[in-house]
Formats: sequence, structure tokens, C-alpha cells
Amino acid sequence: MADEAQIRLNYKGVSEILKNSPEFAALANATARQIAAQIGPDAVVTEYTSDRQAASVGVPDYRQARDGALTRAAAAVGLTVRAKA
Repeated sequence: MADEAQIRLNYKGVSEILKNSPEFAALANATARQIAAQIGPDAVVTEYTSDRQAASVGVPDYRQARDGALTRAAAAVGLTVRAKA
């Protein structure tokens, strides 16, 4: 039987990428815009920096409650959406 590979996550390196990488920021922003495009004109994209580069997509609450607009749009661009545990 083959030995199982072990992977050690470099938390400091990942943190540096999330905080300072223009490529990561561009990817996060582009993904948010793709999700918003799936939803339509009432979606709002906010690009921001907190402890990392980030973007959010907002929709009117009735759109999410009625047809799961944000959940469906995120899935349409390849993201996995699941309920908070």
C-alpha cells in the first residue's frame, strides 16, 4: 500500500496572498461581478478590504427568499453554497 501524502498549509503564506495579492483581489472582484451578472440589475457588488481583499454581492431580500437568486447565481459560476453549520 502506498504511503498517504501529507500536506501542510502555510498559513502565513495564505494570509499574505489574501491580504496583498492584486491577482487575488482581481479574482474575487471578477467572481462577484459574474455572480451579479447572473442575477441582473438589482444585484449590487461591493469591493472592499478588511483583513483581506474581498467582494460581496447583495440582492434584495425578497429575491433571495422567493427564488434563491444569490444561491443560484453563485452555483451557476461554480461556487458551492451550503447552510451555516
